[in-house]
Amino acid sequence: MEFFDIFLLEAVINGLLLGGVLALLALGLNLIFGVIDVVWICYAELVMIGMYAVYYTHNVFGWPLWLAMLVAILSVAALGAVLHQFVIRPVLAAEPINQLLVTGGVLFFLQAAATLVFGVEFRNIGVSLPALQFGGMYLSFARLIAFLVALGGMVGVYLFLTRTYVGTAIRAISQDRAIMPLMGVNANRIFVITSALGGGLAGLAACLLVLQYDIHPAIGLTFGPITFIIVVLGGLGNMLGGFIAAFIFAQFISVGGYVLHIEWGYVLAFLFFIAMMFWRPQGILGGK
Repeated sequence: MEFFDIFLLEAVINGLLLGGVLALLALGLNLIFGVIDVVWICYAELVMIGMYAVYYTHNVFGWPLWLAMLVAILSVAALGAVLHQFVIRPVLAAEPINQLLVTGGVLFFLQAAATLVFGVEFRNIGVSLPALQFGGMYLSFARLIAFLVALGGMVGVYLFLTRTYVGTAIRAISQDRAIMPLMGVNANRIFVITSALGGGLAGLAACLLVLQYDIHPAIGLTFGPITFIIVVLGGLGNMLGGFIAAFIFAQFISVGGYVLHIEWGYVLAFLFFIAMMFWRPQGILGGK
C-alpha cells in the first residue's frame, strides 16, 4: 500500500503557486476597499487591459517583454487613478449599492470597449515556458515565476505601507477617515495614490497571467468572481485575511481537481466559501 502520493504532492505545490497570483489580485482589491471603502467589481477588467497592453507593446510594436510589462503596470496604475477621479470620487458619499452598480457599469463598459477595439479573437504573446520536472513531478515554470514575483510584490507593498510617509498616511486614513484631514492629510490625494497602487498591482498580475493564459475581452470573468470571493472570505479590507484565503481557495481548486476533476475543484471551493459565510460571515480575519 502506498502511503505517499507524489501526484497529490504535485497538486498541493501547484495550489501554492496558484495561490500566490490569487493573493496578489486580492491584495490590490483589499487595499482599495480598506482605504476608500469601495469595492471595485471591475477590478479584474483592469487586469484584462494590462494583458492587452503587454500583447500590443510586445507583439505588435516589438518592444522587449520586460519593457512591455513595465508599460502595462504603469498604464493600469494610471487607469486606476483616472477611474477613481472620474468614476469613484463622485459616488463616495452614495449608498454602497450605488457604488457597486457604478463599478459594475465600468466592468461592462471595459468589456464592450475591448470587444470593439480588439475583437473577440484569443491572443497569445507567444512566450512558451517549459515545465519543471522534479522527482517525478511536473510544475509550471510560469506559475513558479508568478508565485515568486507575486510574493515580491506583496513584500514591496508591505514595506511601502510601513516604511514611507505616504504608506503611513494610507494606513492611518484607512483606520480613521474623519480625523486625518484635521491632521493635514489630503484625503483625495491619498485615495488617488491608493487607486494607482491598486491598479499597479492589477497590472503586475496581468504581466504574470499573460504568461499562462490567452487574452480576450472576457478574461476578467475568469478571475473577477474568484478574486471577489477570496476578498470576502478573508474579510473585506483585511490584507492578511485575503492572503490566507487565497491559498486556502487555491488548494481546494488544485487538490479537489486532482482527487475528483478540475471542475469539481471549483465546486468544492465555492461550497467551502458558502459554508464559511454561514459560519463566519465577516470572513476569516474580518471584524464583527
